Amino acid sequence: MRYVKDLKLTRRQMGAALALVGLGRQTGRGSGARPNILLIMSDDHSAEFTGCYGNPVIRTPNLDRFAAQGARLTSMFTAAPQCVPSRVAFLTGKSPVAVRMGRFSAPLPADVRTLVDYLKEAGYFTGVCGRNYHLDGFRGGVTTFQPGEEREGRVSGPIYRKYNLETFRRRVDYADISAPADTLKRVNEFFDRKPADRPFFLWVNFSDPHHPWDANAVSPGHDPARIPVPKYLPDLPGVRQDLARLYDEIARMDGQFQQVLDVLERRGLAENTLVWFLGDNGAAIPHGKGSLYDPGLNVPCLVRWPGRIRPGTVIRALASGEDVTPTLLEAAGLPVPSDMSGRSLLPVLTGERESVREFVFAARLAHGSRPFKEGTTTHTFDLSRMVRSQRYKLIYNCTPFMKYSPVDSYRELSWLEIVDAHLWGRLDPALDRAYFGPRPVLELYDLERDPAELNNLAGRPELAQVQRRLLEALQEKMILDWDFLPLPLAE
Repeated sequence: MRYVKDLKLTRRQMGAALALVGLGRQTGRGSGARPNILLIMSDDHSAEFTGCYGNPVIRTPNLDRFAAQGARLTSMFTAAPQCVPSRVAFLTGKSPVAVRMGRFSAPLPADVRTLVDYLKEAGYFTGVCGRNYHLDGFRGGVTTFQPGEEREGRVSGPIYRKYNLETFRRRVDYADISAPADTLKRVNEFFDRKPADRPFFLWVNFSDPHHPWDANAVSPGHDPARIPVPKYLPDLPGVRQDLARLYDEIARMDGQFQQVLDVLERRGLAENTLVWFLGDNGAAIPHGKGSLYDPGLNVPCLVRWPGRIRPGTVIRALASGEDVTPTLLEAAGLPVPSDMSGRSLLPVLTGERESVREFVFAARLAHGSRPFKEGTTTHTFDLSRMVRSQRYKLIYNCTPFMKYSPVDSYRELSWLEIVDAHLWGRLDPALDRAYFGPRPVLELYDLERDPAELNNLAGRPELAQVQRRLLEALQEKMILDWDFLPLPLAE
């Protein structure tokens, strides 16, 4: 160690050097090799819409079989109910607020390091393919003024546009965004390019079941009459039809998921590959995507690592989207940077610990970049924060004056019928309050007694201590993340 000291290495450099020495001791299944890592992500997929999470109707046989081969986490909550900020947390181990990614138009700041950066520096061959990974700003660029052009009224931005497109691509060895039908082709192309002597990290992004939902995505399609309607939605024909279309896209994605696993098998890579599947945020339905209720944040999370994770493991411990990068870094034998707010779930996945956190947090930020074109309701703009324990959830709404409408699906038959039922006074009172009543600044839910999150208990004297504890935890999180919103506690 005195030689390391004489070299005057920084703490980060010394940690990385020691980690590289120990990487050879990390095992996939007694092979002595570093584990390969395959991260597969569905788009807008709530946990409840998966067979292995108890849904009796949806057809996800491949995901269900995969869950039996590893661990199924029942309480994985994304750091945001929207694609861009949620994926940022997955890849950085930090909240989207902390890394300044609250807009869809901005690329990931160049000074923010990602999981890809750490793994690539450690010798991994890295890649991303499939749906846009949402970390490079608008694919078409952001309209900006060049210096001196403001007064002339001319708008241009080719330099900024090029920067947006290349910001994240230059971080990886292989990157290809293409049509969903080409995903399998890109996966094979990645493996064809991978050097034989290097472990790999590949991030595969599916488009399904992102809205708009295709008609006849699979055949036969799911029967709307057999769809179990969640308690947070009214049982209306349009709701059933839209859920059936959502189910069909999830079933299609389930088949594509298996095709990627088959590539691993054919290439002899399955035994030493940690495969992690999860949704990027909840489904684009009312009470789901864009909201801080569980259907917007609780996503399927399945992890398989032969020889390290016991098959059939069910984990109920709280997990955050911020925990993905710390977990994968530890699995690869790399140190977890101290500035990450996420925590490694590896001790939970391997059965060494029951839990690693008391609370999970999430942030609702601006959605999309077209509020003037699409209107000014919550499907485009809303600012709120969430803290959740196993039993209780608190939501802090900083823009309660915004009228609610669901993200993406606000023009679908399901929402139109819900609005119609409200106008005619035919909606269940609890649902009517949830979607059309005054939005409070604070919402508090007892998730054991009210899993649909319809009965707001904020301000109840008997829950004063619970509310205070959650507010204190949320305030601490907001301070540590340099949050721009007002703090919920005055003192």
